[in-house]
Amino acid sequence: MTVVKMVAVDKDGTFLDDKKQYNRARFQACYEEMKRRGIKFVVASGNQYYQLKSFFPDISSEIAFVAENGAWIIDRDEELFCGAFSRDDIDAVLDTLHNGHYPELRYILCGRESAYYFEGLDESWLVKMRHYCHRLKPIRSLDEVADDKLFKFALNLSDDYVEPLMADIERLHQGSAAATSSGHGSVDLIVPGNHKGHGLDLLGKRWGIDRSEILVFGDGGNDLEMLQQSGFSFAMANAPQKVKDAARYEAPSNNEEGVLQVIEQMLAGKPPFSL
Repeated sequence: MTVVKMVAVDKDGTFLDDKKQYNRARFQACYEEMKRRGIKFVVASGNQYYQLKSFFPDISSEIAFVAENGAWIIDRDEELFCGAFSRDDIDAVLDTLHNGHYPELRYILCGRESAYYFEGLDESWLVKMRHYCHRLKPIRSLDEVADDKLFKFALNLSDDYVEPLMADIERLHQGSAAATSSGHGSVDLIVPGNHKGHGLDLLGKRWGIDRSEILVFGDGGNDLEMLQQSGFSFAMANAPQKVKDAARYEAPSNNEEGVLQVIEQMLAGKPPFSL
């Protein structure tokens, strides 16, 4: 008999609806019952830790965050893991981005202290990015952030060029940078192996929880590893087919509060869960 001991949720397109909201009263009822049973709750997202905390102001010090696609792991306000690119690898990736043919490419560099953009970037895009990065600063050169740990490039470009860019990263930077896409022209470059699945493994080891005891939800390419490795993995109905293929089950869409529906089924011991 397998009992769920950890619940991990992606945020955008999964836990949140298309208006970037969630049913707080319904979630609170689920969370209180999970807490009573000792079930750990984890937010696993490509977004910045400081932004993720803002969605859970009352419990952010009680739960864990697998932030920045797994680059930064925080458990109850304690840092468990923080990855980082080497300066040489950052310079090499920047060279590829600047010299490749990726029309309308825009990007920011994400670090422990803040996210950064080079001055002169399109202001309308920066307005959007500030919703995802509550700490976002302009810089003129990397020398200004020498003391920060930089662990992710967040890119945005035309969907037509996403696959060519990801192929170039694979070809030119194998072993030093890995590309993952969350859809809508968004691509993250991360330190290889520092993905969401790795973050859940670290938390599982800390808490004595096996992969088979983890319930996860996701809708994008950056969720594939944690969906593939977890015992109870649910792709959202709104997810692309490759994500559904990686999961064992399907949840109703993010606009139907699919995550909360399945968590309630889990708490009630309904299939495919056992009490």
